Formats: sequence, C-alpha cells, structure tokens
Amino acid sequence: MRTIGLIGGMSWESSAEYYRLINQQVRDRLGPLRSAQLLMHSVDFGPVEQAQHAGRWDDAAAILVDAARRLEAGGAECVVLCTNTMHKVAEPIQAAVGIPFLHIAEPAAHAALEIGANTVGLLGTAFTMEQDFLKQRLHAQGLNVLVPDEAERRAVHRIIYDELCVGVISETSRQAYQRVIESLTARGAQAIILGCTEIGLLIKPEHSALPLLDTTALHAQAAVAFALDD
Repeated sequence: MRTIGLIGGMSWESSAEYYRLINQQVRDRLGPLRSAQLLMHSVDFGPVEQAQHAGRWDDAAAILVDAARRLEAGGAECVVLCTNTMHKVAEPIQAAVGIPFLHIAEPAAHAALEIGANTVGLLGTAFTMEQDFLKQRLHAQGLNVLVPDEAERRAVHRIIYDELCVGVISETSRQAYQRVIESLTARGAQAIILGCTEIGLLIKPEHSALPLLDTTALHAQAAVAFALDD
C-alpha cells in the first residue's frame, strides 16, 4: 500500500471527512481491520483564509508548498490537497515536490462523463465559481460548466465560510442551496459538482433531483485508488 499525503485544515471539518472516507474505503476493499497508510499536515486555516480574501495567493501558496514538502519528507508518496479553492495554487505545489499531485478536478470530471453529464453546475467558493483554475480543468475534459448568478454566488460563498467551515449545518441554508440547484437545473445542468469540500456536509443526494458529484468523496476515492495501485 502506498502512503497518502493529505494537506488538510481548510477547513478541518472537511479534512476529517477525507480521513473517514479514505479509511472506510480501504477497509471495504481489504478487510474489516485494514486502514490506510497516510500522513496529514493540517494547516491553520486563519492565515490561509486571510490571504485568499486579500488576494495574496503567493502567501497562501507558500504555506501549502511547505506542507507538501513536509509530507514528502515524511514518506508520503502522493499529495492530496483537501480543498477545491486552494487548487488555484496547484502548480507551485506540484513543482515543489517529486511525488504525484492528485488534482481534485480530474475525478469529478470523470464521474460526470461516466454518467453522461456533459453540462454540469458548479457550486463552491466565489473563487472557485468565478475564477478559471477549476473550470478550465473541467472544460479540458469536454464539460460545459454553469455557475450560479451573482446573488446566488454570494449566498453560496457566505454559507461556506460563515457556517460550513465552522460546523454549522442549517436547514435554511440547505434550502437556499436547493434553490440554487433548481436554478442551475432550469438552465440545463445535468449534474451538480459540489466544488467545495464542505458542501457535502450540507447537501446529500436526497436533497437534489440531479446527481451530485461530491469532490470530497471522489478525491478520497482517487487517493485510495492510488494507494492500492488500481
């Protein structure tokens, strides 16, 4: 089994999901007492969040580059960045280490294509919805990507940072997300990519008429596939 390296803490609410999902999948594959070989470097999200909103992406990248190098030095054989938004700085992280970087967009794109969804709605932070670093990866796989309108993006972003990142699960916010999903459906979305690793804590398959592609679960699955050399 290869050793998985996780960069977590952004937020730790979803990083805990990565740990749970990866270990559950290894147990399911290998037997009831089996678990994953992994290392996690969990950063302090405060400085990262401040750098995001101030546009200091180089400062945020430096924190994650340091984390990736520490994982590699500790014996990790891949890097899994447990956040969508910080994939904006995926390239400098990959360049800083000599082990594979498992990009979060790839398993999401493959999952969409497997179910025949060529047009997807993308939910995430404002950075993920409005900038191109994730959408370009999805476009490169042949997907048409729809994002919510401006007011909907503000609501989705606020709920992520003010609620989901601090463990608050609100029925009112769930209903707000459901309305956004309905709007994307009306515009032609065939599936919804949960492009923030916390959204799956709020929105479950039973809350959407469209298939949900949860990047947390799909990224964890890709990490397990790497670890078990699929």
